[in-house]
Amino acid sequence: MHPFPVVRVGRIAEREARPAWLVESLWAEQAVGFIAGTPKSCKTWLALELAVAVASGRPCMGRFRVHQRGHVLLVAAEDTPGAVRHRVECIARARGVDLRRLGVGLIDAPALRLDQEGDRRRLEATVAHIRPRMLILDPLVRLHRADENSAADISALLAFLRQLQREHAVAIALVHHVRKSPAGQPGQALRGSGDLHAWADSNLFLLRRKDRLQLHAEHRSHPTPDPIPVELDPTLHLKVSEGPSPQPPPDTDPSLVNRLLWTLIAQPCSRAELRQHLHIRNETLGRILAELEVDGRITRKNGLLVATPPPPSTATKAGPSRRPTSR
Repeated sequence: MHPFPVVRVGRIAEREARPAWLVESLWAEQAVGFIAGTPKSCKTWLALELAVAVASGRPCMGRFRVHQRGHVLLVAAEDTPGAVRHRVECIARARGVDLRRLGVGLIDAPALRLDQEGDRRRLEATVAHIRPRMLILDPLVRLHRADENSAADISALLAFLRQLQREHAVAIALVHHVRKSPAGQPGQALRGSGDLHAWADSNLFLLRRKDRLQLHAEHRSHPTPDPIPVELDPTLHLKVSEGPSPQPPPDTDPSLVNRLLWTLIAQPCSRAELRQHLHIRNETLGRILAELEVDGRITRKNGLLVATPPPPSTATKAGPSRRPTSR
């Protein structure tokens, strides 16, 4: 018997040990997981938003930066090809993307069963041929006939998908349902065996709270962000909702953005530390950070927020210090 290979932890390349994002705050690089929620909670819309974002490199929902652009492969077991095209076209139009150049591929087969060896081999061959950055399977319940409540049945299916992810370096998102709108950790309400939640690296849950749709994200190797209010725009694309009140919060004046940037220029810090320093509402801070990330003014490194110095014209007395001007 040959022993298994062993590597010293200290000799593992740092780039391999540092978790990276596929889509900032929403999906880790090469992560497996679920896009889940109650019925009619825009799960497929969110899955297609991710698909368009990864394939185009444009921010997901206009807010969340794409770190790894590449082809996306879809399995849509409940929608016709025409319906998929219509949805993707609406999202692409909203993001300013040319649908004809968009690297999103749809597996056009009458059925695909993840619990059948023949279909597994065909799916693996397709992934090896297309080499997508992300694979989206929508919905899980239509792609197998195993007992979701049986740990033995569901573990075999999940083991195949994990092997597919590792061998082909592909992120895999399964669209799934929750039993109800949970009050606690959303992942505990995933329908089926508890192995489903334990298997996932990144999860996105769409849940209704007081008649408003919220996006909850959780990750194995990244901090969990605050819930994000979202809504389906009349032009048929998901967007971050700013709430029903037409009046902006009192702490959204331009000087607040400058204060935030100067704080991060002086010293990178966590979101909690930044909020405590600025004394602002968490919702307001989240909105400003999202806008600055899209503009490339701030990034995240090792769990901390980092800013680049603003142009001299934006410097104000609100900053912690005044920098000398060059003569």
